[in-house]
Amino acid sequence: MKIYAISDLHLSFIKTPDPDNWQPELQYKAMSEINGEWESHALRIYHNWRKIIGPDDVVLVPGDISWAMRLDQAHPDLNFLGLLPGLIICVQGNHDYWWQSISKARKSLPPNMRLIRNDHFSLGDIVVCGTRGWLCPGSDYFQPGDMKIYLRELGRLEKSLASAGASEQEIIVMMHYMPTNEKHEYSGFIELLQKYGVRKVVYGHLHAKSCRFRLPDYAWEISFYLVSADYLNFAPRLLT
Repeated sequence: MKIYAISDLHLSFIKTPDPDNWQPELQYKAMSEINGEWESHALRIYHNWRKIIGPDDVVLVPGDISWAMRLDQAHPDLNFLGLLPGLIICVQGNHDYWWQSISKARKSLPPNMRLIRNDHFSLGDIVVCGTRGWLCPGSDYFQPGDMKIYLRELGRLEKSLASAGASEQEIIVMMHYMPTNEKHEYSGFIELLQKYGVRKVVYGHLHAKSCRFRLPDYAWEISFYLVSADYLNFAPRLLT
């Protein structure tokens, strides 16, 4: 078993695609109109994924899975992920509006997908925890109303980490947002990661020029991995 990560798939299928008869018009959100680097991104993800990932591998997807606004609208995107090899473990992104009720979302998943919220997933000697995260205090974009969400996400991360209990398992944390502000100042998220002995964190959310704000690869005795799909050229990155 190998563990990979890729975030921000930004899928938007109208119906479940047939990879052997690809029809770009089946997507209602053309990411290439936002940035040309995203041309045929779903097809590129599909081919790269099948080339890299084996049936016994695990792929962590820290958010922004689907543009769907409702769960029923997300079904073609979830079905697409069901066509891919490996076990897929996800946390929610800021655009995952389809994911409101965790119980309903879990009932709609293909057999190879798992969702984390306030809990964890064990993979032998590795445990995966996570939460969406949010803007951190000190960010130029942080508004008074963000504090409530920030504190809620801190609570969700602690619940996830605490659910794993005390063990010798290595902890990998998934977050959609980077766990600091763009100035890389110490945050409540970093405090929790240190408290629970986390050594690896994967995150997404940053795209194009915003990738310059990414964390250094190693800080606070933690390895950080930016895994936004466009940053990885739409191919899952090996973690371990």
